Amino acid sequence: LHHNNEAHTRQIREIGLFLKATSSLIGPGRAVEIGKPDSRNDHEVELAVVIGRTCKAVAAKDALGVVAGYAIGLDMTVRGPQDRSLRKSLDTYSVLGPWLVTADEIPDPSSLDLELKVNGEIRQKANTRDLVLSVPELIEFASGYYTLHPGDVIFTGTPEGVSEVRAGDVMEARIDGIGTMTVAVH
Repeated sequence: LHHNNEAHTRQIREIGLFLKATSSLIGPGRAVEIGKPDSRNDHEVELAVVIGRTCKAVAAKDALGVVAGYAIGLDMTVRGPQDRSLRKSLDTYSVLGPWLVTADEIPDPSSLDLELKVNGEIRQKANTRDLVLSVPELIEFASGYYTLHPGDVIFTGTPEGVSEVRAGDVMEARIDGIGTMTVAVH
C-alpha cells in the first residue's frame, strides 16, 4: 500500500512472495506472544484473502472467482536481517479474524478502508485501492508459482504507519465490511 508506482511494483514482483508457518496462525481472542523480546516487533494490518478452490495460473480477470472470502490479517514481523519467512513466522505472528466474510458480501475488495490502533492511537489508516498489486493481481502472481488450495491465505500488504508493539499493548484492527478485531500483546 501507499507505494503504487511502477518502480515499486517491479520491485515487489522481483522480491516475490514469502511463506508463513502454520504454527504462526491464530484466531480472534488469542494474544500475540512476543517471540523475540530483544528485537523490534512490528504490527502490520492487512486484508487477508482466503482461497476457496484449487487453482493454478489464474488470470487476474478470473481471480476473484477463486476467493472464498476475506478477513482481517495482522502480520507481525520481527525486524532484522534474517529471511522474511523466519521473521514473520514466529508462533502467534499471523492473526486472522474476527471471522470470514464470504466473497459475495465483498464483491469488490479494491475500495476498503482499513485501520489499526495501538492503545487507542491510530497507527495505520489506508484503503485497499492503494495496494501495490490489487487482489486479482496478487492471486495471479501467487498462482503463477504455487498451486493454491482452499484455505490458503494471501496477505495483501500493509499501509504506512508500521510501528513497534510491546507486551502489554492492545491492537485494534478494522476493515470496512469485515469488522473490528482486538488483539492483546503478551
